[in-house]
Amino acid sequence: MTKTETLLTLWEEARSRFSNQLLVIQRDDLQKKLAPSVNSIGFLIRHIGDVELLFAKNVFGATYVKVTAKTVIDKYDSGEWTNLQELQDYVKYSFETLKNIVEKQTDEDWNTEISTKEFGTKTKAEAFGRIVSHTAYHAGQMSIINKYGTI
Repeated sequence: MTKTETLLTLWEEARSRFSNQLLVIQRDDLQKKLAPSVNSIGFLIRHIGDVELLFAKNVFGATYVKVTAKTVIDKYDSGEWTNLQELQDYVKYSFETLKNIVEKQTDEDWNTEISTKEFGTKTKAEAFGRIVSHTAYHAGQMSIINKYGTI
């Protein structure tokens, strides 16, 4: 396997902690929160999509990607993320967009350094570790909120 194939396999496996939840989440679950947290499941789903698109654009150079990362800009849950189909479509698009640009990376590309204001200068491989852990982290939050949270 190439580095790209290995890293994609790792990401897809880690992301299944998130994508598997999308198969069972109901519309009513989107508004659940776990006090004192202000973020709902719907917000977290949107946030994962926003960050995946930001990674495609800012880390991997997919300049054609247009993203308004409202969850990153606002930094709090406005309560607007309640349309399950729209959220599912959004994270399907964000996954496919990031996957498509990552598939184009060569083994040498993974050693290229990139700089962002969010996490400084890292190689693409190190930066990719951030998206893997980011999604898994929020998937864990979603699972706990869905189990113990309330509307």
